Amino acid sequence: MNRNDFPILDQQINGQPLVYFDNAATTQKPEVVIQALADYYRSINSNIHRGVHYLSQKATQEFEIARQTIQHFINAPSHQEVIFTRGTTESINLIASSFGHTFLHENDEVLISEMEHHANIVPWQMICDEKKAKLVVAAFDETGTLDMNDFQQKLSPKTKIVAISHVSNTLGTINPIKQIIELAHAQGTPVMIDGAQAVSHLKVDVQDLDCDFYCFSGHKMYAPMGIGVMYGKAQWLNAMPPYQGGGEMIKNVTFEKTTYNELPFKFEAGTPAVGDVIGLKTAINYINSIGIENIAQCENELLQYATQQLQNIDGVTIIGTAEHKTSIISFIMKDIHHYDAGFIIDKMGVAVRTGHHCTQPIMDKLKITGTIRASFAFYNTREEIDQLVRAIFKTKEMLS
Repeated sequence: MNRNDFPILDQQINGQPLVYFDNAATTQKPEVVIQALADYYRSINSNIHRGVHYLSQKATQEFEIARQTIQHFINAPSHQEVIFTRGTTESINLIASSFGHTFLHENDEVLISEMEHHANIVPWQMICDEKKAKLVVAAFDETGTLDMNDFQQKLSPKTKIVAISHVSNTLGTINPIKQIIELAHAQGTPVMIDGAQAVSHLKVDVQDLDCDFYCFSGHKMYAPMGIGVMYGKAQWLNAMPPYQGGGEMIKNVTFEKTTYNELPFKFEAGTPAVGDVIGLKTAINYINSIGIENIAQCENELLQYATQQLQNIDGVTIIGTAEHKTSIISFIMKDIHHYDAGFIIDKMGVAVRTGHHCTQPIMDKLKITGTIRASFAFYNTREEIDQLVRAIFKTKEMLS
């Protein structure tokens, strides 16, 4: 694990060494990923699947190798079940629209949780409004842990799909998704997992989980922005209509009728982000070279150290204290607005996220307007956490 692999970290902000603690929003990119993206545009830039010339054939080969790399990374049964999207948000919108139009009817229910990102709330609200279905919400407790009794009570024969996050982007909570999937499957209900905050921290095995859909974004796992993945079981993908129409997703088009392409192309209309897909493949190979278990251990050590340090600061309250967490700490400071704190902390060279983190229902439940969020990656250090602590004390000194 070499911090020097990330060139952006070697700079100063406001005269201070950059401390980047906004990894839950997006991770930085290693040099190998930046180089892979540049090499694609320098040497093989071409549209894929439709050309007989060398560049098109080479680009197509690299694109499909990337799909197979992702298949193995999440242990999908088939590369045909790996669909490229622009990110987790588009993946969830695709499922909500295509699954919803096929399987959701009046008075049916979609079950989510109170800790969901807006991207796993709004698309389901939209399809529920259209289909006159109901969005049902399972609660979490004061520690930020999903209330499994409440979940089980709200899981009913009316539930047509469960859509839930693997890891909360605000609380850091790791949800018991294997148990959730088993409970849902016991009554024949499929489960979609928002894995945006999980894939760079935890080993994800979709066959072991037995999830029906799993969504994630490249930019939160050291890959370029604008690329993501939707895994889906073939039985569902074959039964769902395309999300978009256009080139690539067709077998035959006449003015009278269009027949759709086979998986995965049925859901990949238009020219894809080939360079970004290759960047995602490179990022996954980079993660594999380190080992996801080693990454998890390093980040957990950072989480434990930061938790201890912040708990010792008078006036700081950590939001989200579940037993099982990834490397995210949200906190508030007594009598200091989160935005004001974030502004001062940035002046000390530390990049943190402030606000509601696209989880306004969490803030409403906790009766706060927002938090300061520090989120760690394996390239962070204890010394950087110490710098954050100094910045918090400086903020208290200036604003209390």
